[in-house]
Amino acid sequence: MKDIRVGMIGTRFMGRAHSNAFINVGHFFPVPLHPVLMAACGRNETHLDKFASRFDYRSTETSWEQLVSRDDIDLVDICTPNATHLPIALEAARHGKDILCEKPIAMNAEEAFQMYAAAEAAGVTHMVAFNYRRVPAIKLAKQMIDQGLIGRIYHFNAVYYQDWLADPRSPFVWRNDVNQAGSGAHGDLNAHTVDLARYLIGEFEAVNGTQDVFIKERPKEDGTMGQVTVDDSTEFLARFREGAVGVFMATRLATGRKNSLRFEVFGSKGSLAFNLERMNELAFYSADDPDDRQGFRTILVTAKSHPYLSAWWPPGHIIGWEHTFIHEIYDLLVAIESHQAAVPDFRDGWKCQQVLDAVRDSSLNGQWVTLDDN
Repeated sequence: MKDIRVGMIGTRFMGRAHSNAFINVGHFFPVPLHPVLMAACGRNETHLDKFASRFDYRSTETSWEQLVSRDDIDLVDICTPNATHLPIALEAARHGKDILCEKPIAMNAEEAFQMYAAAEAAGVTHMVAFNYRRVPAIKLAKQMIDQGLIGRIYHFNAVYYQDWLADPRSPFVWRNDVNQAGSGAHGDLNAHTVDLARYLIGEFEAVNGTQDVFIKERPKEDGTMGQVTVDDSTEFLARFREGAVGVFMATRLATGRKNSLRFEVFGSKGSLAFNLERMNELAFYSADDPDDRQGFRTILVTAKSHPYLSAWWPPGHIIGWEHTFIHEIYDLLVAIESHQAAVPDFRDGWKCQQVLDAVRDSSLNGQWVTLDDN
């Protein structure tokens, strides 16, 4: 089996999740390529060395420019703050590397399009790490929608709640800085629900949103206060090109909610509902059931016939959040080996960013913003 040599840029939360996936994917899936963790890159050398040792990377770099130029790197994995995605991706494409990039793909739609155009021009495989498309229950929901089981779609409602910034004493981090993150809860959380809406329902037509910053300053390590320049929460209404409407909310101040992504899809023949905190379950309502037996049923998505689950455990034995990244890496490796487009690719990242930008613009001008049909 041919090796694919991985260069990981970013060694914190997402770097760990992706590294675990590269290590374990071949133990469960018939991978066409064998991932080799060739080099890890980070700025803090002490942390970098510990990370590289823990995940058994063969070498380290403190310069991403050096990593992407190495001849022994085939795939560049970008797990860095959002402001660095564009330069790293452009340089990786110039060197002919395949690219996996964390979401949101960029700081804005203009940057996202540059990344998409550069990767396409270079002829490299490119994927955005929207890992929730790889939740088996969500993929099952997609199949059921495509099969017409809930009929014509009327509503898509989604919330993504976290509370890690609910305490005003929580320290100032890069995600509070617009120059590094581009946005707050909006790009961090709504990027996921916007992508899921595009995946399940279709393209957006128009949006109308509002954004708020509730905690204006947060303590920094040096004892000073840092000004929060991104949104704490963003809410918006949406219209889809196929006629459905939607309601979205994302906040990092939802006290008691740690990682609560929930969505509902209402159609003419039935409904679907999903909660990430119960990620092995999908709720389904069918209007075709007899009147005296109608009601939501809970599908435990662990059967061998369910998406991805033939690789895992006996029915009823649940999987976890980290498995979504293993599914993601498997799909990426198949795309690279078969020379097929990865899904979701940088175009999907760009289309998602267009929606995020339109919501931001709407919050500034107080009006509906129509998305370009391109």
